[in-house]
Amino acid sequence: MTTFNDQLAQVQGPEWLTAKRKESLELFTTLDVPQESVEAWKYTRVDVDFDALRPHGKRDVVSDVSALPQSVQDRLTGTDVGAFLVLDGPDVVYRTELPAELTAKGVIFTDLKTAVEQHADKVQQYLYSVVPAEVPDDTTIAAPGTTPSKSPDPSEGKFSALAAALWTNGAFVYVPRGVEVELPLGSFRVMSDAGTYTATRTLVVAEENAQVTFIDEQDSEALPGTYAIGAVELVVKDAARVRYVSIQNWGEGVTHIQRQRGDVGRDATLNSLVVTMGGTLSRTEMQSYLRGQGSNSEMLALYFANRDQHFDHYTLQHHAAPNAYSDLLYKGVNNDASVGVFSGMIKVDLGAQKTDAYQKHRTLMLSSDARNFSVPQLEINANDVRCSHGSTTSPVDQEALFFLRSRGIAREVAEKMLVTAFLEDVLGRVPLKSVVKYIEGIIARKVGAA
Repeated sequence: MTTFNDQLAQVQGPEWLTAKRKESLELFTTLDVPQESVEAWKYTRVDVDFDALRPHGKRDVVSDVSALPQSVQDRLTGTDVGAFLVLDGPDVVYRTELPAELTAKGVIFTDLKTAVEQHADKVQQYLYSVVPAEVPDDTTIAAPGTTPSKSPDPSEGKFSALAAALWTNGAFVYVPRGVEVELPLGSFRVMSDAGTYTATRTLVVAEENAQVTFIDEQDSEALPGTYAIGAVELVVKDAARVRYVSIQNWGEGVTHIQRQRGDVGRDATLNSLVVTMGGTLSRTEMQSYLRGQGSNSEMLALYFANRDQHFDHYTLQHHAAPNAYSDLLYKGVNNDASVGVFSGMIKVDLGAQKTDAYQKHRTLMLSSDARNFSVPQLEINANDVRCSHGSTTSPVDQEALFFLRSRGIAREVAEKMLVTAFLEDVLGRVPLKSVVKYIEGIIARKVGAA
C-alpha cells in the first residue's frame, strides 16, 4: 500500500509547486482530524482511516461524448456552457475548446495540471493565495482593549492541507482585464472507483473589470467508502464580476469535503450558489473575504437531504473594508433520518463602517426523524453598520399539503411542489435556466415524483 509520501513522490511539477506540496503534506501530518470539541465541527464527525486511503485510478481520454458516463451525457444535452472539461477521478477524459475570439482576448480555460505547465507565471501568482493549506486566520480586527474572536482551530485545516499537497487536477480559468465571457464555462467531475479518494482544485481569476461564470458539477454512481476532497479559489479583482455555481450530486457512500473561498476587491461582485444533493456525508465551507471598499457578495445555497445523509454547511462573510454588502440565503430540506447543519458567521472588522450584511437560513422538515442544527452568528467591531441574521426550522405545511391532495394530486407530486416552492426564492435568483431545471429534476427524484 502506497503512503501519501509515496504518492507525492510520483507527482511531477515545477520546483516551487513541489516545495509547496511537501510543505502542505508536512502540515497535514501534524494536524488532528477536527472533532466535535472544535466549534466549527461541533455536529459533524468524519471517520476516516488515512492510512487505508488509496488514490482514484487513472482514466484514459475518450474521443466521443457517447463514451462518457451517462449522467454527464444527460447533462450535456441540457447545459448551456460555452466550453467544458470532464474529469473522471484525477484525469481529464474529455474537453471542448474555448471559442477562438475568447482565446484571442487572452482568456484561459484549461485543466489545472496543464495550466501549471503552460501558464506557470499566472498559476504560481494565485494558487494557494485564497485557500492555503492551513485554515485562514479570519480573526476579526477589533478595537484596542477588546477581545477579538478566536483564531480557527488548526485542525480545521486538516483536509485543506491534504488537498493542497495531493491535488491531482481541476479547472483553471483566467480572464484578463476588461474582458467579459458571456457564456458560462464549466467542469463535470465524476468518480468511478469505489474505496478511493480524489483531491481537486478549482482556480478562477478575474482581473479588473472582467466578468465570468463558472459551473462546477460533481456526480457519480454509488461508491462506498469514497472521498472527494476539494478546494475552490475565487480571485475577484477590482470591479470584476464572478458567478460560481457548485452542484454536488455524488452517489451514496461518498464523503464530500470542500472549502470554497472568494477574495473580493474594490467595487467587485461575487455571486455564488452551492447546491448539495448527493453523497452520504458532505461538509462544504463557503467563505467571502470582502477585501475592497464597495465590494459585494451574494451567497446562495440549497440542499435536500434524505435517507441517512448528513449535510454540513459552514459559512463566513468577512467584511474587512467599508461600504461593502453581503447577502446570504440558505434553504434546506430534511427528510427521513437525515441531518442538516448550518453554522454561519458575519464578521465586521474595525473600520469596516457602512457594512450592510444579511444572513438567513431556512429549513423545511419532511420527517419527524430528521434533525437540523442551525447556528447563525454575528461579530461586529464597527459602529455604523446594518447587520442581521436569522434562522427558522419548520415542518411542511399540512394544510397546504391537504389542499393539493384534495385536488387529486398524488402525495409525492404535492410534496415536490411544496419543496420546489419553498426553494424558489433561491432558484429565482439564479439566472442560469438550465441549471435551475437540472436542480428541479433532482428535487423531483428526491421526493419520488420524477
